[in-house]
Amino acid sequence: MNMEKEYLLQKWLNDELTPEEWEAFKALPDYRFYVDIVEDSKKFKASDVSKVDDFESFNHKLKRKKTKQTIPLWSNPYLRIAGVIVIALGLYFSIFYNSMTQVNTLAHQKTTIELPDASTVTLNAASEVEFNKRNWDKKREINLEGEAFFKVQKGKTFDVVTSNGIVTVVGTEFSVKQRDHYFEVKCFEGIVKVTSNSISKTLTAGKTYRILEGKFSESITASSEPQWLHNVSSFETVPFKEIVAELERQYDVTVELQNMTQNPLFTGGFVHNNLDNALMSITQPLNLTYKIVSLKQVVIYGHKK
Repeated sequence: MNMEKEYLLQKWLNDELTPEEWEAFKALPDYRFYVDIVEDSKKFKASDVSKVDDFESFNHKLKRKKTKQTIPLWSNPYLRIAGVIVIALGLYFSIFYNSMTQVNTLAHQKTTIELPDASTVTLNAASEVEFNKRNWDKKREINLEGEAFFKVQKGKTFDVVTSNGIVTVVGTEFSVKQRDHYFEVKCFEGIVKVTSNSISKTLTAGKTYRILEGKFSESITASSEPQWLHNVSSFETVPFKEIVAELERQYDVTVELQNMTQNPLFTGGFVHNNLDNALMSITQPLNLTYKIVSLKQVVIYGHKK
């Protein structure tokens, strides 16, 4: 870069151009490039934390670097302006993502968390929630993967967003289960609105909304809260493979099915604190057998032809 261009660029960055110098600066071939970069950097609130060196500081750094026979990268105005943008972007995304809270559970694990408005969420095994704590007062929204029980304080609309549908409430108690092809919402208190694809329903206390393998159904529950809160998984006419998947989550085991040519419906439940008892509970009603191979492996046998 020649001395005149460097001189004009430095004065422009420091907002010190005279009217004559301003006309000379606008005549530079790269004028529009400089303006576009600075205009882009102004879009970020954090950009004002970076300041370009004044002319004397620039000359001092340049002379010091020359004595070392090296070329200082930051003496290049292009890189200096780009640095402003990089810092601004870094601060912007750091502030945004740091406001997101994520909580997850592993297999054979449950946990309860308190939201910013004193609402609570209890996560079942192998589940995850994410919410924006910084924006919570304006938008009560939480993303869910897995299964959870909610106690929601009255206030603004509260949304639970899943890949299968959205549950909307104001203040109530309900559970949501989202597992692959299994989406279920149970309302235990208050009123819950559920929207999934083209199906939208309003549930009152004691009602259950379910989409299982693409089929919608409604039922009634007499419970006041999910049974898994008390270490019992319960089911009503659910395909057996869904039962097995839940057993794997609660006991952190792998279940192999042998000679299972069908996927029968199961009604019943199993405890979370005794694998042998749990296996008996789900196999005997269907005339199946099982074998605990190791702490991490189970085999369930179907009927031999």
